[in-house]
Amino acid sequence: GRARQYTSPEEIDAQLQAEKQKAREEEEQEEGGDGAAGDPKKEKKSLDSDESEDEEDDYQQKRKGVEGLIDIENPNRVAQTTKKVTQLDLDGPKELSRREREEIEKQKAKERYMKMHLAGKTEQAKADLARLAIIRKQREEAARKKEEERKAKDDATLSGKRMQSLSLN
Repeated sequence: GRARQYTSPEEIDAQLQAEKQKAREEEEQEEGGDGAAGDPKKEKKSLDSDESEDEEDDYQQKRKGVEGLIDIENPNRVAQTTKKVTQLDLDGPKELSRREREEIEKQKAKERYMKMHLAGKTEQAKADLARLAIIRKQREEAARKKEEERKAKDDATLSGKRMQSLSLN
């Protein structure tokens, strides 16, 4: 194994404090403007940040292994582009996904079918109306028969009572 070097907690704290101080100074430069340019410590730190940017550029130019020799371009990779709020087109027509379009078409077809069904123009509606007419006729006949049986029963009871009243007299 290789020799490992551990950073002491004091060094970590010192690095964190240096980063916080640097962030504060950058904020003061943004807020203060001209007053910050006269401080030599701030100028020195700004030079250090320029050097770190140069190092990052050098790192990007110096690629590891064969990366520098082969230029790879992935056609499936889509570069993320951010749009500004002013560039967004909110008034334009919104493109729907295939599922959303199919769902809307399905709902419209169902509404059209229900309108035609209520108007009695679909085959199912015609079959339902015919079945309803047959049931109405059957119920009317059953009600008529029931009424006739009731009248016949009433007539029989009345004639029976007459016979009894005649026989008693």
